[in-house]
Amino acid sequence: MEHVEYDRMNATEDSMWWYRAAHENLLDAFRRAPGPPNSVVVDAGCGTGGLLRRLAPLAGGRTRIGIDVHPPAAALARRKSGALVAIASANRLPFADSSLGVVFSVDVLCHRQVDPPQALAEAYRCLQPGGALILNVPAYAWLMSFHDRQVHNARRFDRRGLLALLAAAGFASVRAGYWNCLLFPLMVLRRKLFKPDESASDVAAFPGLAERGFAALMSIERAGARLGLRYPFGGSLLAIATK
Repeated sequence: MEHVEYDRMNATEDSMWWYRAAHENLLDAFRRAPGPPNSVVVDAGCGTGGLLRRLAPLAGGRTRIGIDVHPPAAALARRKSGALVAIASANRLPFADSSLGVVFSVDVLCHRQVDPPQALAEAYRCLQPGGALILNVPAYAWLMSFHDRQVHNARRFDRRGLLALLAAAGFASVRAGYWNCLLFPLMVLRRKLFKPDESASDVAAFPGLAERGFAALMSIERAGARLGLRYPFGGSLLAIATK
């Protein structure tokens, strides 16, 4: 990403409605697919460490490791999370075969420096049998916009295409669905019709009332998902793929 985007991420990932919703959804996925007991948990593309920090209570005494290609972000993640953080690429994970219990990949496959088939093959290689890849990606190629250019996204995904990529990597058990459904119409309007200054991404805190309203809608959506609702569309796709 542009260097300034890491600063934006670091400043907002504990408070902005999108990060809060994404992290809650990812933690729910971890509760459903925690991997083998006492196994290592990796955030492959950890950014500035917000998810790594939030994983600590759920991970218990399990080792948490983050990797990122951007050294300043890795340093921030290390300080923020208290986890081990290395400088490495999702295209070549620095772990032995069958050594990890869970791999998180959060808005990484979309990046222009990442090769999705290679990154998924690496995650599969490193996971133990019964281990899980917990994956989030932005949805719909037609929604490419100023935001994607600023954060160096080269691609967006639909459910069918993501399932095909995971199957090709060897994952036979996959659950995948859209989220950010309730706010999706506003997202489309902002990205396609009412474009802001294209020198910045959408990563920014909103005024307090908007943040609270958006967060409340995400809480309603998350409650529905926990009851088993499947949303037909959304701004993001979340998948759990088990080895």
